[in-house]
Amino acid sequence: MISFKQLPLEAKAAVAAGVVFFSMMLSRSYLAEQLELRMRRWLLRLQMAVFANALMLIGSLHVWRSTVTTFSRSSAASSLFFMPWKIAVLMFLALAHSSFFTLLFLVAEEPYFFSLAAYTCLGAYIILIFFLFTLGSVEQAYKFLAGRGAKAGTGNKNSRTAMKPVLAVMLTVVLTVVGLLNASRPPTVNSVEIPVHKLPSTMNNLKVVLLSDIHLGPTVGKTKLAMIVRMVKALKPDITVIVGDLTDSEAEIIRPAVEPLGELNSPLGTYFVTGNHEYYTSDVSNWFELLKSFNIQPLHNENVKIVSPKSTDDWFCLAGVDDIEADVLRYSGHGMDLKKALRDCSSEHAIVLLAHQPIAAKWALQERPDINLILSGHTHGGQMFPLNAGAYFLNPFFVGLYKVGQNTFVYVSPGTMYFGIPMRLGSRAEITEIILRSP
Repeated sequence: MISFKQLPLEAKAAVAAGVVFFSMMLSRSYLAEQLELRMRRWLLRLQMAVFANALMLIGSLHVWRSTVTTFSRSSAASSLFFMPWKIAVLMFLALAHSSFFTLLFLVAEEPYFFSLAAYTCLGAYIILIFFLFTLGSVEQAYKFLAGRGAKAGTGNKNSRTAMKPVLAVMLTVVLTVVGLLNASRPPTVNSVEIPVHKLPSTMNNLKVVLLSDIHLGPTVGKTKLAMIVRMVKALKPDITVIVGDLTDSEAEIIRPAVEPLGELNSPLGTYFVTGNHEYYTSDVSNWFELLKSFNIQPLHNENVKIVSPKSTDDWFCLAGVDDIEADVLRYSGHGMDLKKALRDCSSEHAIVLLAHQPIAAKWALQERPDINLILSGHTHGGQMFPLNAGAYFLNPFFVGLYKVGQNTFVYVSPGTMYFGIPMRLGSRAEITEIILRSP
């Protein structure tokens, strides 16, 4: 029997991650209703940060061995640049690991430089891990196909070994810079026309602006939100909807950053539904009250009639459901309840549903195929390479417009900002201008 002390560091990190994950499940299942709300909030975030760091430790050991240990066995170890390089790699890994803790300690009206640096390193860390793994796999495949001949010299072998981390680091630096520049640009405005079955003719060309995944928190603050609000006002929408993940922090802490939302003045209203990150804050009730103070109406498994400005007899049903993460977290008084949300919404009138996650949109259509349009977010369009592939396969609708059946459409926003990592690779932040067309 191998003792815990005899396990390699990677195995110890995996065991630690498993223990933390088990404690998270235990907390969600048995302690959720016994702990005071603020204590539950801190416990959940601390567990998530420790869990992420335990998993990252496995990758960090590989990064260190690939970028430092490899060169310590060569002539490069005697170079004047080797020690600064070791320090740089150590600082890079430390910043990447610290990013998850900024949610606990470094959230304010505007992002702290430390938070921006930490999350940038986290993004670069993900890219670097991907390239180290990919290049290592290519190298192993080459060895398998070509055979490891005895004639291969030690010098050539060392040269090839050194090339892998050098190439991985170079690619990481380039993509990190590109990702930072892409994310620093204002969101693009994407105009989409969607035919809505049974939409009254008097509401033809009604304009809905869709916002999603702004993620006010460690790396998104008041300045960026004010820019978004200015862009929305310039579009002069009839309705503005925010489909979740507006924030990553408690309302009291980040209230000054939210103030620009008070300038939204769409004539037919501004509406909000929760995303999974609202429930991670454990502060949903305070967020509802804060949004109401800015004349933004939360749709908490409920609906409103959007009446035509031209005729009070013409209207459609706008409904919103709580995010499905509320059920996973056993968040008291919350959870996706489609029947409640669509109460009094009959198929005689057009139905538009706000649901943060595309999987919730899929479930909604299975239960109520008469829904005409569902607006979602959550995926970020993958936000950055190489996470795009995972987001694509994990969601039934990834990004953009989908037609389901004869008279139903689903639109998934790629997000108006970004979560944590201030980078976008293979995706673009978007404010969506949706023009509703009557058939």
